[in-house]
Amino acid sequence: MNKLKTVIEEYRNWAGLSTYIDRIETHIEIDFSHSLENAKALLESVGKEICDKNGVELGIKPSVNSVLKKCFSSMGYANGTLVNQVSSALATIAQQVGELRNDIGLTSHGKSLEEIKQRNSKVDVITREFLIDTVETVCVFIIRNYESKKEKKAAEQLEDTLDYWEADDFNEFWDDSFGEFKMGDYSYPASEILFNVDKQAYVNEYKAYTETEE
Repeated sequence: MNKLKTVIEEYRNWAGLSTYIDRIETHIEIDFSHSLENAKALLESVGKEICDKNGVELGIKPSVNSVLKKCFSSMGYANGTLVNQVSSALATIAQQVGELRNDIGLTSHGKSLEEIKQRNSKVDVITREFLIDTVETVCVFIIRNYESKKEKKAAEQLEDTLDYWEADDFNEFWDDSFGEFKMGDYSYPASEILFNVDKQAYVNEYKAYTETEE
């Protein structure tokens, strides 16, 4: 699940998902039911986290399908959009993952010794890869979508609230880099020009500067 691992490296607040990934990858060959159980839990965890951050009530024991639908809805996708239609289809697959896990899992129902022996053969390699890849794709999309919207909102808020006179350190850094611009008898520092001519660019540079200073 390298794509999801890359996303987690980028957004460290999702690092807790690594436990599920480790379990999925460890058991995919020897006990696929255990991988499925953790894949289902991974989807639920991502969906519930987004719903929680967006203030969405899930009720008591919601299905994976319900969690994902509310998750997409909370991110601003209306029921008629293509993305939400696709998400509903993926949520249905997720629901089937849970049902398949119940079918082949050791602990969901008592099984005969022969059933225990044959449980992994019920799901071929191609199907296993499809199911796990689907779970990974959904998780990656949800996380990236949520984080990009969060960053955009933070940038918009910063643009609205950032005061030139309160950014002394950045202004000094920018002016040291580009100096002042003279126009006849007038002279203006580079930071002031950038702030008044293109505030979004000023905000972007300010944000990049503060991140390198942390």
